[in-house]
Amino acid sequence: MGLPHDQPNGILASARMGEGVIIGVIDSDPGISAAAAAAGLSRSGGPDAVSIQLPATHLIWRHHGHFILDPDSLARCIWPESPSFSDDGYAPRPPRWKGTCQSGKSFSPKSCNNKIIGARWYADVESQLVGEYLSPRDLNGHGTHVASIAAGNIAHNISFHGLASGVARGGAPRARIAVYKACWSLEAPPADATCSEAAVMKAIDDAIHDGVDVLSLSIVNLLGHLPAFHAVAKGIPVVYAAGNFGPYAQMVGNVAPWLFTVAASTVDRLFPTTITLGNGQTLMGQSLFADMERANQFHKIKLYMNGMCNSTLANSTDVKGNIVLCFSITSVFPVAQLYRLATAVIKNGGEGFIFTQQNSDLLVAWQFRAMSIPCVSIDLEVAYKIIQYFSTSQDPVAKVSLSRTTTGSGFPAPKIAAFSSRGPSSVYPAVLKPDIAAPGVNILAAAPQVGVYKELGLYFFDSGTSMACPHVSGIIAVLKSLHPDWSPAAFKSALMTTAYITDNNGLPLLADATPNKIANPFDYGAGFVNPAQANDPGLIYDTDASDYQKLFNCMYGSDTNSSCIATERSLFDLNLPSIAIPNLKSSETVSRTVTNVGQADAVYRAFVEPPAGVEMLVKPMVLVFGKGTSSQSFKVSFRATRKIQGDYSFGNLVWHDGGSHWVRIPIAVRVVIEDLYSTVS
Repeated sequence: MGLPHDQPNGILASARMGEGVIIGVIDSDPGISAAAAAAGLSRSGGPDAVSIQLPATHLIWRHHGHFILDPDSLARCIWPESPSFSDDGYAPRPPRWKGTCQSGKSFSPKSCNNKIIGARWYADVESQLVGEYLSPRDLNGHGTHVASIAAGNIAHNISFHGLASGVARGGAPRARIAVYKACWSLEAPPADATCSEAAVMKAIDDAIHDGVDVLSLSIVNLLGHLPAFHAVAKGIPVVYAAGNFGPYAQMVGNVAPWLFTVAASTVDRLFPTTITLGNGQTLMGQSLFADMERANQFHKIKLYMNGMCNSTLANSTDVKGNIVLCFSITSVFPVAQLYRLATAVIKNGGEGFIFTQQNSDLLVAWQFRAMSIPCVSIDLEVAYKIIQYFSTSQDPVAKVSLSRTTTGSGFPAPKIAAFSSRGPSSVYPAVLKPDIAAPGVNILAAAPQVGVYKELGLYFFDSGTSMACPHVSGIIAVLKSLHPDWSPAAFKSALMTTAYITDNNGLPLLADATPNKIANPFDYGAGFVNPAQANDPGLIYDTDASDYQKLFNCMYGSDTNSSCIATERSLFDLNLPSIAIPNLKSSETVSRTVTNVGQADAVYRAFVEPPAGVEMLVKPMVLVFGKGTSSQSFKVSFRATRKIQGDYSFGNLVWHDGGSHWVRIPIAVRVVIEDLYSTVS
């Protein structure tokens, strides 16, 4: 992301790594993180539950204001002894801090320090939380992980059994952390969890009172929680995860325009694992295999094709001592099924498990098998090579080497994660969501030392928009150190208008799916976060919280239907750093206002990339700023060039000052004949 911690002249150094900024972590997220959910390590349900199962997650809603979450999804809330939360060299907590360090099981006031300056917990029905820490202490792992991503201190020589070795740190390593535990495990980790809407809302209210500067919520809610608007009104940026329901359209969560909604992307790091066949041919898969004693040993290959890769494999006497290859051209194996099969292979004495897989960006599930047998994912092309060797050899054998870490521009990145929830918003399609993308795949961060996580080590991998969200929270903390007077909308605008839409090789960003595709704003919002350029955005699309008030009233039911129809129509003119027109029948004109936060005397010219099938006109085409003119307004007109019941097409509007500032906003337009006309079949 262009934020090296050891660069003396970078923005991280200028911001003193976020010194003095307080990040509030309210972490609960139904169906955000993917590791244990992908592995299918638990399930729950009941007569009053409605279950939604999608590839990256398992979400169950319950009545009475509660919802059930998959095991990987909750903060619960922090493991303060982690090296990421050391307060060595920290000054005392800021005098303005009004929060508290609430004690409880295995957590005393001394568990807080000058890094973790506040901790609260909220339990509705304590009798249901058998085995949980009735305190801010983390049982599940998710909260420790995301808090260290946002603001973890610098920790050297960190790795996962030698993989991804290096320096672990948060986006704002010197920022302070306040944690709010609103959600709970129901069983030993990894396990399902419960979270009360009331607890989350109370946590937000407390965070506002306590004096946090940024709120980070790896939580999925349809609109976002009601008090989040109050936080924004008080100048606190609120960052939410987009959800893990991709790659399906219209599944993005937290769509309120005052929220900053974050999609997940890959990074330029892979874990190639070499498979060597008995004839000397080497093939490459992906794994997190780290058991030196089991590596590089030849074993016979046993092939299971299509429907053979099911429960019958678990009881097969052919498994013992062999490497199992599961190959299917008739279906795609769900990760949970593959994980159960791997467990069966281990139980029956197998020496390896190789399987075909479409890209799901859920490699993290296999870290739980890192020190057992090699579990290697391969594509169909590699699988055919193994089958060809298998069918022509009298004694087909293979060995698997230790996984290794490779990084760099040889691997196109970032790409939007397959599981990351996509737009458009199903509730307010005139608000383009998600807003931005940040790293959320195979992120190595701090682990609690309890249960399965203790076996993994001090740091573990996780994937999800849960991980992407705190990246942005940490970046905003850094920017807030440099721009303490910016509004939440200003931070959002600065990051969106400077985001990348090309990868590390200058090619268009891709989105992982089946098949992969060129990404668009419904995948990544404005693009991939570019914090260094966001420090100097040139222009910002600022919005006062009062501009959101009418929409807020409609969202939460305090206005009449007639007034809300007019309010929703006015969404086109809400001063957002994006434009979405879901129902262009003939023509539409929207207005925007930009504020100059760069050089006082500046001239910006418009560059237009219209969506396909749409004519686009900007008036005026030139904006002149001077000492007495810091803000300028303009209008953008759209006209459909054909009459169709169409789909969305995408474009951009860029303001350029002739120098380093290219202020770009994404545009999404759908040409229609009739409103609310579904073409899904």
